[in-house]
Amino acid sequence: MDSSQGTSACAEQERIEIQNRHKEKLVGLLHETGSRDVVVLCHGFRSSKNDTIMKSVAAAIEKEGISAFRFDFSGNGESEGSFYFGNYSHEADDLRSVIQHFSDMNRVVPIILGHSKGGDVVLLYASKYHDISNVINLSGRYDLKKGIGERLGGDFLERVKEQGFFDVKDGRSVYRVTEESIMERLNTDMHEACLKIDKDCRVLTVHGSEDEIIPVEDAREFAKIIPNHKLEIVEGADHCYTKHQSQLVSTVIEFIKSVTVKNN
Repeated sequence: MDSSQGTSACAEQERIEIQNRHKEKLVGLLHETGSRDVVVLCHGFRSSKNDTIMKSVAAAIEKEGISAFRFDFSGNGESEGSFYFGNYSHEADDLRSVIQHFSDMNRVVPIILGHSKGGDVVLLYASKYHDISNVINLSGRYDLKKGIGERLGGDFLERVKEQGFFDVKDGRSVYRVTEESIMERLNTDMHEACLKIDKDCRVLTVHGSEDEIIPVEDAREFAKIIPNHKLEIVEGADHCYTKHQSQLVSTVIEFIKSVTVKNN
């Protein structure tokens, strides 16, 4: 990739396809500024690279002269593969394929950022691969045993054990929940994972004080156990920062500017 492709404040968005290790095509948009650094952004549950947070954060990073890449996990958005409930380790592997792609192009990924489920994925990635210096966790869930009943119904374990799966209607679409996918989520221990994050890896957790999906207490639990951690509570913000996009973006950019040197 030619890093001299222009360094204007308004970068072009380049559609990139990356194959993951399961031979599935991942689709993403690169906000190319010509910097060697690329910040990778990860969306949440049943979301996509075109989520409002992904787009607004990518645009703000781009304005700082740093390239940003937002992509769809497998089974989401434009990417290939089937959608699975849970699927945390698969998505961490997708992220691995993305980072490897940029590394092969002689680019550097100094920061990975994820929102909601994506926040858990970037933390799990850091705990497993140890090749990332900075992680931004936006509203990730600390205790993955919680929040399932609210989404699937309180009797989800009984129902899934009965026939091995059940289908969930989500707006105009339906997705299948299997016993394997539920057990993967129940057995994903964020506490244990966070203890394995390198002490020199800087982690920023941002959480809305009025998050209606994942309580702000989860952010405080992350702050207790991650060794090199900064916690920012956005007062009044909900899970998607609906009325607090500017506060969210400025908090993220302040952190990014503190850990990167613009390399145009």
